[in-house]
Amino acid sequence: MKKIILLILAVFTLQMANAQHDQHGTASTAVKNADIYTCPMHPEIQQGKPGKCPKCGMALVMKKPVAVKKQPVKKASPAVKQTVPAKKEAEKMEMGTSKTSDSKPSGEKSASYTCPMHPEIHQDAPGKCPKCGMKLVSEKTKSENKSHDGMDMPGNTSKTAMEDMDMNDNDATLTNIKKAKANLGPIKTITNSAKPRTVRYDLYIADTTVTYGKKPRRAIAVNGQIPMPTLIFTEGDTAEIYVHNNLDEETSLHWHGLFLPNKEDGVPFLTQMPIKPHTTYIYRFPIVQHGTHWYHSHSKLQEQIGMYGSFIMNKRNKEWDIPTLPIVISEWTDMKPEEVHRSLKNATDWFAIQKGATQSYAEAIRSGEFKTKVNNEWKRMNAMDVSDVYYDAFLINGKNQNVQTQFKAGDKVRLRIANAGASDYFWLTYSGGKITVVATDGNDVEPVEVDRLIIAVSETYDVVVTIPENKSYEFLVTPEDRTKSASLWLGKGEKVPAKSLPKLKYFAGMKMMNDMMDMQGNMIEMDGMKMQNQIMDMNTVMYPEITGEEPAKKSPKAEDKSMAGMDMGTTSSDIVTLNYDMLRDPKITTLPRGPWKEIKFELTGNMNRYVWSLDNKTVSETDKILIKKGENVRIILYNNSMMRHPMHLHGHDFRVVNAQGDNAVMKNVLDIMPMERDTIEFAATEPGGDWFFHCHILYHMMSGMGRVFSYENSPANPEIPNPRLAQRKLFSDDREFHLMGNIGLESNGSDGEVMLANTRYRFSSEFRLGLKSEHGNEVETYFGRYIGKMQWFMPFIGFDYHYNSMGNTAEKNMFGQLSNQMNRKAAVIGAQYILPMLVTAEARLDSKGKFRFQLMREDMPLSKRLRLNIMGNTDKEYMAGLRYIVTKYFSFSTHYDSDMGYGGGITLTY
Repeated sequence: MKKIILLILAVFTLQMANAQHDQHGTASTAVKNADIYTCPMHPEIQQGKPGKCPKCGMALVMKKPVAVKKQPVKKASPAVKQTVPAKKEAEKMEMGTSKTSDSKPSGEKSASYTCPMHPEIHQDAPGKCPKCGMKLVSEKTKSENKSHDGMDMPGNTSKTAMEDMDMNDNDATLTNIKKAKANLGPIKTITNSAKPRTVRYDLYIADTTVTYGKKPRRAIAVNGQIPMPTLIFTEGDTAEIYVHNNLDEETSLHWHGLFLPNKEDGVPFLTQMPIKPHTTYIYRFPIVQHGTHWYHSHSKLQEQIGMYGSFIMNKRNKEWDIPTLPIVISEWTDMKPEEVHRSLKNATDWFAIQKGATQSYAEAIRSGEFKTKVNNEWKRMNAMDVSDVYYDAFLINGKNQNVQTQFKAGDKVRLRIANAGASDYFWLTYSGGKITVVATDGNDVEPVEVDRLIIAVSETYDVVVTIPENKSYEFLVTPEDRTKSASLWLGKGEKVPAKSLPKLKYFAGMKMMNDMMDMQGNMIEMDGMKMQNQIMDMNTVMYPEITGEEPAKKSPKAEDKSMAGMDMGTTSSDIVTLNYDMLRDPKITTLPRGPWKEIKFELTGNMNRYVWSLDNKTVSETDKILIKKGENVRIILYNNSMMRHPMHLHGHDFRVVNAQGDNAVMKNVLDIMPMERDTIEFAATEPGGDWFFHCHILYHMMSGMGRVFSYENSPANPEIPNPRLAQRKLFSDDREFHLMGNIGLESNGSDGEVMLANTRYRFSSEFRLGLKSEHGNEVETYFGRYIGKMQWFMPFIGFDYHYNSMGNTAEKNMFGQLSNQMNRKAAVIGAQYILPMLVTAEARLDSKGKFRFQLMREDMPLSKRLRLNIMGNTDKEYMAGLRYIVTKYFSFSTHYDSDMGYGGGITLTY
């Protein structure tokens, strides 16, 4: 058995070496035959040896030699060294051809289209990039790219393409707006001539039981319903909302996107103390705006189980008078939200198993993506994911299938949509034709027609759809992970379903992430690429409807042929997807004159431990950010994480600096994708108070991904009588410790680990209990602190206890040090570090002077449910085992341990 385990370790080491070799892309033949290496993404990079591109981190590749007739060489200035455009060289290199062709006469020009992401791609006609599915853009001819007295400037291709794309796309947007207005036609409006009034609502919050999933589960209903009642006001009214808390726990209500006095904002321990059980609290504030908004609990995880509803504010003058439906999209899980949060912290892949998105080694091999999987783990990344949680159901106004039969042919229906999901983005598509977007986050935009849009967590959109015939048309709501869907059926008659979105190509996404992430866990910014405002969806590579279905298996020979086996749908190039650059406010939105304050945030995260932060600091680890009334605040956000984040600012709208210039769209939620650098601006117009700015994915917010903007010299908030106590309570969310553990019950004994951990600290105790006296018992207890953004390093202190009733347990380790396990007690100090391939290296020294070094890999996904564990250390202890996951908490397991021998049984995981 010892030989078998040593063989496994050897294979594992070879696998790591293979990954490293693949990362560096070295080849003996290349070294012999090539003298110049370049980057496919940045052909201006030229090196005399293989390595990494200093701009994007991609492996440099060998430039193909080009046969050129000898001609008299004319002396040139040192700046002019390259006579063949780098773009053409990169094309020849990428396509892998040694053919050469006579160049065209200098006066002859032909249209050419390239991809902003892959400038080596060139086509004679517009279309989609065969590598990533992005729209090709027109590229400048050689003569147009000349500058500096006719010299060719290598490296300008990508930048020029991006500039062209910006200009072309904005022209297309303006054309789209003109067409959308024409198709929308004149809209009938009404004016509310009644005087502004006080509108009172009584909301009764109580426990209830629902069966949205497979089992009856606890939920929270308001006035007996989920979602909460739609609250409707008219601009100029005063809202008076009585909240009757009939729960046995505290609660609160936040009015998402509303401009109101700070003490009415509804954030417990920041703007008010929570509403105590069995008490009534009154919110009273003026309605000074209009649009589609929503409201929800801001207490713990109550939003996940039903506390959300639509908040509609109509215009007093010229409100649209067309059929209108308030729509609230949400998710449902049968798992308690506290258990969801704990499971995310535990880094279990149970949700991936439920989604069919494990991306195991067996799946990678079947898909021809073994190297992709190895490279992914070499960079210490978990499997590719687009959403955190598996949900049992998705709901539209509380129903999975919502039927609205009151509409007839020719009706234009306005849907006032709010995404009240706790963690899901949703794709919106419609079987009856185009979707016309007319507002976002309560702010009007110039109408724009799209085939689909993605609505971020907490965003709102107003859209108009047309009922073409007397049939029932599907407005399809699909979560980003495409596991299930929900439907709104509009009209009466024969059902016309929308086309379902196909399953994501996860390994294509994994390959993309491998290229985007460096070895330190940072996203690689691509020089010359404008990653902003959703205009480049990096996940496009995973969308089969854009890039074609994934072939069942790639052959090694076909791997370099990007288009081989790719079924490019005939309509893929026609799909129009909304992005922020297409959103144009009808009014000028430039901020008033005043002093400016600029703030930069880096969005940071660690999927392995589910830690989310800004600048690697949580809410509890930072001070409030002071702002002054009358100044303009510019926030520059860079997403250096692998997930998109919907960043929400309380009590203010901000400009999203986009292609529309002075008419930039106003929002209160910004969806920022991986690698994007977005800029938002807002006028600090409030009289004072503390305003929350946070990621609206519920479990990210609870992990501490946010900041508090505080107006200088704000008067004391009467709703916060004890500010120090309130602050401790506010900080407790991201400081919370979570219990997790596993216990193996096998025929050779029991082993396992119990752990308490939060954002920065971990307290854990590992144990091994033998069934036979010669096996002995041991317990190793650690307390450590995670260091760094990725938290790969953890120094710790601890205590070991070993007991064996037999008297022959003295052993020497690999360093010749004697270890007595008969009745050994020792303090320890050491550190753990996560190596490539997610191997945990541990070095420790105990109070007896004994040193131990250990390597361990846990839960390597061999198949969808089969996991490998392996360990070896300098005490000559080694272990290898398999675990087959049956349910979230139960697995069959077997392992061999150098101390306890073979064993088989079950493992319980919590």
